[in-house]
Amino acid sequence: MNSVKRGLLILVTFGLLACDKNPGEVTAASASPNKSSSAEVSAAHNALKATTKKSPEDRLNEAELRLGRASPLTASIPMVTIPAGEFIMGSNKVDDEGLQKRYGFSTPLFVNEHPEHRHQLDEFMIDTYETTKAEYKEFILSTDRLLPFLWGNNGYGLTMEEAERMEITRLREIAANDFKLDMDTREMSREALMVAMVEVQNKMDVLPATDVSWQEAAIYCQWRGKRLPREAEWERAARGTDGREYPWGEQWDVKITNTGDDSDWDEGIAPVGAYPGNKSPDGAFDMAGNVWEWVADWYQPYAGSDYKSDLFGEKNKVIRGGGGGVGHYALSMFFRGAARQYAEPELRSEDVGFRCAK
Repeated sequence: MNSVKRGLLILVTFGLLACDKNPGEVTAASASPNKSSSAEVSAAHNALKATTKKSPEDRLNEAELRLGRASPLTASIPMVTIPAGEFIMGSNKVDDEGLQKRYGFSTPLFVNEHPEHRHQLDEFMIDTYETTKAEYKEFILSTDRLLPFLWGNNGYGLTMEEAERMEITRLREIAANDFKLDMDTREMSREALMVAMVEVQNKMDVLPATDVSWQEAAIYCQWRGKRLPREAEWERAARGTDGREYPWGEQWDVKITNTGDDSDWDEGIAPVGAYPGNKSPDGAFDMAGNVWEWVADWYQPYAGSDYKSDLFGEKNKVIRGGGGGVGHYALSMFFRGAARQYAEPELRSEDVGFRCAK
């Protein structure tokens, strides 16, 4: 597991998440009219328009909304229907094993899930799988928006139209350094390089979309004619109606889900649906492990809770599901259906993704 991912996971667990804003992002607001002439400001704005794309979190216009709804891919993304009714939400679990002290966590465990209560929901639908890179890529390219920052480091953001025009020496460097092709690229033809690059990108297509902030995830879901799931909806889809500990039942089994310790997966992230046993009662996959998932809600106490925290309020969004373990081991407590963690909405991380609901 690389150091960036390990660092995030530890920060999530310790409740010390910090922003990781896209470096190098430029906005028109960075120009100061007080220090420049109007002509200079106008020229700067025109240059920005000519050289930058929209941010993924920019509001959608009507043409973009129609494009998303009309996409054949939108109609093909599987969803499960969750019937209306009551379910068990939260827990009364306590740290009777002294886990907080054993692992050195700065905040108490489980108390943000209190109290266990019954919650009523109307019928809704939720994506069967976490949103994939391919699905998110269609949104980015169709609406001419900035690519996630990490895509510039792993080759996923390179289109073959760009590869066709690129100087061959530069293309060979990208193939070796970004795509990390396991072959000598120094004498390869453009055609051979592109075939190998497409093969790598195809493997990445089915990975969860990460390096996406809360707002960017919400805008993407809107583009598909959906929204981020509410926290209660996410927990209902993960736990069913009986308040089970994990999507598959009561017993923890590290082999059922991806905790990030499986050497089969690069960077600890698996393709969506790669673990057939990691399935909720209503048929949603990967709701424990693989990547954390944004939900719509601010991190707030449940009604009736007596737990106080400075972290509550409209400053952190809830993330659910657990992702990647902590350091060199995975703690089952973070993969429970009732487990709640939080992150500043501006966070972009390689192990925080999302799925949509409607």
